[in-house]
Amino acid sequence: MSKGFIQALLEMRFLADENFPGSAVAVLSASGHDVVWIRTSAPGSSDPEVLAQASHEQRILLTFDKDFGELAKAASLPATCGIVLLRIPPAAPGRIGRVLAELILARDDWAGHFSVIEPGRVRMRPLGK
Repeated sequence: MSKGFIQALLEMRFLADENFPGSAVAVLSASGHDVVWIRTSAPGSSDPEVLAQASHEQRILLTFDKDFGELAKAASLPATCGIVLLRIPPAAPGRIGRVLAELILARDDWAGHFSVIEPGRVRMRPLGK
């Protein structure tokens, strides 16, 4: 197998909500993942528009916004999507990007789940349940 093919298999596709730190977007991108940031691609988008974009582009949404839990229940998201809700205290500004990226990159099974990252634990529930 070619190196490019293997990288494509390992690459995750993320959609970072407007409230997600740019430093974390940069670390995820530098780690070889495909990351679109709402703050630069579609600022001011409503939550339903953000969720629709994640669904259409088959991306895992990264957010601090609890409203996506209710939206995910009502939406029929494909298994290639996912939502990662971060409920952690903020790290120091110089470290936030690395801390968030490490939490997210510690797993590769975000797709198909509504996940909540809290201090010391990760809760995952299949989408649509």
